[in-house]
Amino acid sequence: MNYLVFQMDLEVGNPEENRKIIGRWLEANYSDDLDVVVFPEMWSTGYALEELKEICKVDGNQSIEFLQSLAKKFTVNLVGGSIAVLEGQDIFNRAVIVNRMGEIVHTYDKMHLVPMLDEPKFLTGGHNQVEVFELEGVKMGIIICYDLRFPEIIRDLALQGIQVLHIVAEWPLARENHWNTLLRARAIENQMYVVASNVTGTKLGVEFAGCSQIVDPWGDTVQKLDQEVGELKATLELEKVPQIRKDVPIFDSRVPEKYRKL
Repeated sequence: MNYLVFQMDLEVGNPEENRKIIGRWLEANYSDDLDVVVFPEMWSTGYALEELKEICKVDGNQSIEFLQSLAKKFTVNLVGGSIAVLEGQDIFNRAVIVNRMGEIVHTYDKMHLVPMLDEPKFLTGGHNQVEVFELEGVKMGIIICYDLRFPEIIRDLALQGIQVLHIVAEWPLARENHWNTLLRARAIENQMYVVASNVTGTKLGVEFAGCSQIVDPWGDTVQKLDQEVGELKATLELEKVPQIRKDVPIFDSRVPEKYRKL
């Protein structure tokens, strides 16, 4: 399965410009054999938290509709990062998955909100559990940024049979080592591919880590960026997942009846 991952330097609070950035980038990097394209967290607005409600009122669903039109135009599946979505008085940080036909096949609202960024002051945490979705018949999952620190939900997805976990993020450079370590750990402990798209650059005084990467089920890095704007292009050898799970059968070795309820 052929992947293209965007590491983006976005314009904070400017959805229209960010849509143009993504459109130009995909136009320049598209190829006919492409299966899945991945964008980062909150790519349309960045963390303009104090302005989000007004931006959402004005921008509405334009960024979601943009993803749908992009998927249809290029006939490609999109792991569309996440977008701020206003519902009533609540703003959700919502990941959107769109198939080649432009159909929304899955959404996920970020459930863990970052206290260090005052997210709980401006955003509402997702109400639903993590769920599996499929692209091209492959079971997959998605989480958003801070969720990476909560292995319980990722193991939940792994037990549901996913082979690929997507992580879309705006992860800061100050915690770059945590990012790199946790991505590898999640791949190793769940024997699956981890595909991570992060932003780069400095926004509202915060420098972001970049380091978008693809990690295979052994925990080996398939491809990785530093802090530059750019893309990852890689083929996921999905046959590795069942083979590794057979060679080191951690799921068969689990004894959940002996585990304390969390």
